[in-house]
Amino acid sequence: MTSKGAGIMRCTPFLVATMIFIFAGGALQAQTLKIGYINSQQILASSTEATAAQEQFGQEMEAYQAEITGLEEELNGMSQRLEQQALTLSPEARQNREQQLQSGIQELQQRAAQLEQLAAQRRAELLQPVMDKITAVIEALREEGQYSLILDLGAGAIISADTTLDLSQQVIDRLSQGADTGASR
Repeated sequence: MTSKGAGIMRCTPFLVATMIFIFAGGALQAQTLKIGYINSQQILASSTEATAAQEQFGQEMEAYQAEITGLEEELNGMSQRLEQQALTLSPEARQNREQQLQSGIQELQQRAAQLEQLAAQRRAELLQPVMDKITAVIEALREEGQYSLILDLGAGAIISADTTLDLSQQVIDRLSQGADTGASR
């Protein structure tokens, strides 16, 4: 026995996707897809400008760290004094000091969060010119090599790839040479 509609083909998502690939196959053959990749971590590590920016960032962050360390030491001192004087303080005085200590801890946490945000902004400001230059070199390589797509191994976007597609050394070489990156267009 056959059920009603047995001769009708059901359209599943898999079938639709397969049909799209079959019909689009001719269009894909007409246009070659050329893909390359770079390792941004390797490029940044070899960039003297990025290293200089990181060093400047580290120096600037010393002031932030000193501020946090000072606040921590002040709170540690308050805590130690409270602990030492706990038996001689009245319950009200003890509660007042504990509240001051808790307030200081909250202020420290807020200030640390503010400084982290400032640090992230400053790091971005220092690295942005370097990143712009690297991006311009990558874009120039993409255009010259007629690459359709360049992926970043450092971002974890590539699981496995042919090492002959790695353009990282070309980017490093151009950055080292100070070649025209197309940024002046």
